[in-house]
Amino acid sequence: MSSRRRPLNWLLIVIIVVFTGATLGVGAIYANAFGAGDRFERLVAKVERFIIGPPPADRSAPPTVEITPPPSPSPTPRPSLASLAPGVTPAPTPTPIPRVAVDVKIVDNPKAVFAHEVRKDWCAPAGVQMVLATLGLGDTSDDFQRKIAGRIHEWETYADSHNYEWGPAAMSLALEAYGAPGYEVRAYKGRGDALRDSAVAIQKTGSPAILLAWKGAHTWVMTGYRADADPAVFSDAKISGTYILDPWYPWVSSIWGPSDPPGAFQDAANMKANFLPWKRPEGKYADRDGKYIVLVPTLPAPG
Repeated sequence: MSSRRRPLNWLLIVIIVVFTGATLGVGAIYANAFGAGDRFERLVAKVERFIIGPPPADRSAPPTVEITPPPSPSPTPRPSLASLAPGVTPAPTPTPIPRVAVDVKIVDNPKAVFAHEVRKDWCAPAGVQMVLATLGLGDTSDDFQRKIAGRIHEWETYADSHNYEWGPAAMSLALEAYGAPGYEVRAYKGRGDALRDSAVAIQKTGSPAILLAWKGAHTWVMTGYRADADPAVFSDAKISGTYILDPWYPWVSSIWGPSDPPGAFQDAANMKANFLPWKRPEGKYADRDGKYIVLVPTLPAPG
């Protein structure tokens, strides 16, 4: 953590002890008995926000870019013999690229780059951590995740997160800070368009994409996909599923159910159930509401 935050941590400890000492034992917090650990973590976040205050009003953040899919290309008609000048023969028709199913993975060993979220609200720093680990820019330790999470106040903005916490723009800035620039926050009107564009980006850059799942409440790292054709060649290729690193694993959500192990293939039904349009309870986001949000790589993977 930066030197700016060390004094605050000592002050937090004093305040939290005063507020919780009479009601919560240290053992109960450590064991999360009756949810004591979760309440303790929420109290830490609230006290920290009260002490630090909001970020500077003039702080900028990467914008959300709405992507409109290109129209499907129409075949170019060959000129008829009647329309050609005398003695001119038509050019040979190029051999078409075959339309075959593809199965793309950029991570050979998903377990080696997987990081479980240390806290239940740290899916974003865990997602950033897994992208960095995939790109050889970080490890999967709890300590590294805590360092990433501890820097949120360098990147937070109200436009990105009305809670002044992690949003996709903050994740983009975090990735850039650790050596992975070029991640763009994109919004799509359709799930198929979002997955197709993400698939093309993964194939071209060799870098994972980050899907904002669960209506924007959760982070999934997309490291590959299956499709009925190469989406970089065929704009109408259908993505049948994705390979996902879910930092929630091995926990079970009371709303979304059990999570899957690192690198699990999420078929179309799973994507339809989990990758949903952005809708956050803390307020409106004019450039994201009702759209599918993805953090998309735009530059080649480092190294």
